[in-house]
Amino acid sequence: MLSSVPESDTVIVADLEAGIGTLTRLPEASVQSTLVVVEPTPRSIDVGLRAALVATERNQGHVTIVANKIANQDDDTRVRNAFADHDVVTVPEDRVMITADRRGSSPIDVDPEAPAVTAISDIATQIVRSGIQNAK
Repeated sequence: MLSSVPESDTVIVADLEAGIGTLTRLPEASVQSTLVVVEPTPRSIDVGLRAALVATERNQGHVTIVANKIANQDDDTRVRNAFADHDVVTVPEDRVMITADRRGSSPIDVDPEAPAVTAISDIATQIVRSGIQNAK
């Protein structure tokens, strides 16, 4: 899919399937940035560690870990300790996400000021800024 997109200064964000399969199939060095989304559970952290390793080995740009559904400091510490060699950004656990999912709505439409919405918006802004700077 990504190989069919012409090179430009356009930022493309793709939500790929969970796991490492997609990363192993991407051509080496085909993206500028890889976000690995993990939850603060042992299984999710294990898969995230493998994904970050594959992305790094295949030169898939800057690897950032998105610690999702962070409920407390212990959750945050667990993810940061596991990914000490990577940048980690957090998205807090937030009922707005569940409410939006049940309504079939976007979380930003349910509550644009919700903590998780704000965190995701900040991450998106960073991606766009980084993509624009890398394109120059």
